[in-house]
Amino acid sequence: RRARAADQGRRRAAGPGSGAGSGPSGSSGAGHSGRRRAKPRKSARPPALLWTAVGVGAALVAGGIVLLSGHGSGPGITTVDVGNAGAATLSATGPTNLLLIGTGEGAGAGTGSSTAGGAAGQGRAADVVLVHLAADRSNATALDIPANLVTSIPDCPTGKGPSGVPGSARQQTSPTVADSLGGGRDPGCTMRLIAQLTGLKVDHFLLADSAALKSLATAVGGLDGCLTEVARAGQAPAQPNRISAQEQFLAGLVRTAGSGGSGGAAAGGRPAALARTASTALTMDTPLGSVAALSGLGAQFGKVDPKHFTFTTLPVKDNPADAGHRTVTADQGRATQLLTLIKNDVSLSQPPAGPDPKLVGPRATAHNTRVLVYNGTGVFGASQDVLAWLQNDEHADRTTNGGDAPARAARTTLKYAPNQADQARSLAAMMDLPASALIPGTVNAAPRANMTLTLGADYTAPGAPIAPPTTPPKGLAMMTADSSSCGT
Repeated sequence: RRARAADQGRRRAAGPGSGAGSGPSGSSGAGHSGRRRAKPRKSARPPALLWTAVGVGAALVAGGIVLLSGHGSGPGITTVDVGNAGAATLSATGPTNLLLIGTGEGAGAGTGSSTAGGAAGQGRAADVVLVHLAADRSNATALDIPANLVTSIPDCPTGKGPSGVPGSARQQTSPTVADSLGGGRDPGCTMRLIAQLTGLKVDHFLLADSAALKSLATAVGGLDGCLTEVARAGQAPAQPNRISAQEQFLAGLVRTAGSGGSGGAAAGGRPAALARTASTALTMDTPLGSVAALSGLGAQFGKVDPKHFTFTTLPVKDNPADAGHRTVTADQGRATQLLTLIKNDVSLSQPPAGPDPKLVGPRATAHNTRVLVYNGTGVFGASQDVLAWLQNDEHADRTTNGGDAPARAARTTLKYAPNQADQARSLAAMMDLPASALIPGTVNAAPRANMTLTLGADYTAPGAPIAPPTTPPKGLAMMTADSSSCGT
């Protein structure tokens, strides 16, 4: 049933955003046991470039940069105007999405050089992580997006010409996420791409080059073991769907910056050293380019408990069109599930709450479940499709088609009387309706009266779950900032 529903859903609904599921689903590496994998190529670039930027994000979580205001702004902060690719100001309310970008250049980004911002000499986006801060600041998720993920790249108005840099259509093995930076494309181009891939509006970015990684680790102190593992990881190809050494290094930064660490800057001097390092190591969007903005960002991230700051990777698959196994494609189903959780501010580190009371209790038989189905989707024939599915597949043979609803509905709802609660629970189980879709009345219905089901914009296909996911995809590798592991 679910397989058929998924097939029908593909004809009616788009994937995550317009990108994470926009490419071919591909097949996992396990499915190519008869094919010979290319010999891993050693990386010439310094490893874990992203985590320079991510490390500052970690320091923000620990509250370190909140103290910037007490230590001056350093020799200067480098900024890039990304226009409407990001937020115009830093907001203290609502969810916040911060993009962390690491380049393969040893100089240029964050040094005041003219190469910052996508001009000649700017490195590609070697590492990309989207950090999502929940609206209530109860949790945060750092989502590693593989740089070798094949995707289309949108047009990018960089301000360097009348039309900016044109986008690139997706081919079998190119372009990739890495190509969203450099060659005239600035960090705003990467922000636009990540918004396209995930469906999440990117508010701000931090970009760092390779030279800053060690200086940041030194400023925080106590991370030599983690840094060694990161260096090792940089000499081997990334393994999809596994927690990387870089993510473990980031978790170490969160812990150490917040707890005092060992070695490096003394406890009393760490905030000052971290502030000076941050101001020279990073390039950021214009709204973040002030002590006040960085302090505000630090205050917001500082509200997150490290045990609810989760690190994970966008689910991907080996690219079947790439004989050299150098690129990957999104694992659409699992990526959609994960991105939906992030969009809904669901913590990946906390178990879901118990079932809603409206879904708990006896259920009517399918034969005794009466419902009138209205189509509020705007898609022709949706109510008839659900009618046929309920009658033929679920044996709810007393279902009736009500035709088009008076107006389009934003979400699917089921209205029922108190004495129809057992039928409502039965239908909710058949259709995977969330408790929020169930709207009980206050007056009992007449015998053999119908409940009223109105299909909304969240409906995709008969049998496809309407309830948003509440748990991460099965087998998703994750770790939290309070983890003590630094090994791979």
